[in-house]
Amino acid sequence: MSDTAAPLAAPRAARKSGIRRALSHPSTIIGGTLVLFFCLVAIFAPLIAPFDPTASNWGLVRQAPSAAHWFGTDDLGRDVLSRVIYGARASLAAGIIAVAIAIALGVPLGLIAGYFGGIVDMVISRITDALLAVPFLVLAIALAAFLGASLQNAMIAIGVSATPIFIRLTRGQVLSIRNEDYVTAVRALGVRDRHIIMSHILPNVLAPIVVQGTITMAVAVLAEASLAFLGLGQRPPAPSWGSMLDISRQFLTEAPWMSVWPGVAIIAVVLGFNLLGDGLNDTLTPQQDGD
Repeated sequence: MSDTAAPLAAPRAARKSGIRRALSHPSTIIGGTLVLFFCLVAIFAPLIAPFDPTASNWGLVRQAPSAAHWFGTDDLGRDVLSRVIYGARASLAAGIIAVAIAIALGVPLGLIAGYFGGIVDMVISRITDALLAVPFLVLAIALAAFLGASLQNAMIAIGVSATPIFIRLTRGQVLSIRNEDYVTAVRALGVRDRHIIMSHILPNVLAPIVVQGTITMAVAVLAEASLAFLGLGQRPPAPSWGSMLDISRQFLTEAPWMSVWPGVAIIAVVLGFNLLGDGLNDTLTPQQDGD
């Protein structure tokens, strides 16, 4: 047992060192701060929003930003700031839940394909290749149109569309480590495959999965906004940044503030997730250690 302790301890020590580096990386700090800010905005929206985001006021239609309405009002007299605040809920929920669906579906399939190989690997890989041949957003739009327009269906469509990314990533990582010394050592001890996968392989492929998941959240936020813009996401009058942009395009000259603020919010959230993903990639991915 003492001979296997060293190889088993090495990847664990590397993971702890990577986490410490990640928490001090500038990109991780800036991106994490942006993401945390919008998460807090979404959670405490009822306390932060100055007005009901769905309440119309026909006497305040398309009013410019003022002391009463910092971001102005929209075509129905609704407060844009309140709608941007509540819209964070739809966008962040879509990003987080969609990626959770993709990970829950893709990681187990990637583990099975990479570890066992053979006909199972061939079938999973061919299906994955077929799905990856379709552009991500096109597949998400097709699935959302098939399932019906709603935020829940948009999350499912985005999650399923992102699943092949995690299948391929996980499979590749498993193929690179399944014959490592510490895996060979526990296999020689007669440990069952399920225990090897869950206790020794999965923990050592989590870092790239976390990095990819963070970056995919940025893509998911953009995808949700795109689906809402096309009428396939959050349904009015519930606020969504994408649907706000869809409505505002009719009033770009008369009320440009209607499109500016939801657009800025989307950019900030996507930038936050991308910076967070870049920071995690620089510190947690083994290939980056030599840079």
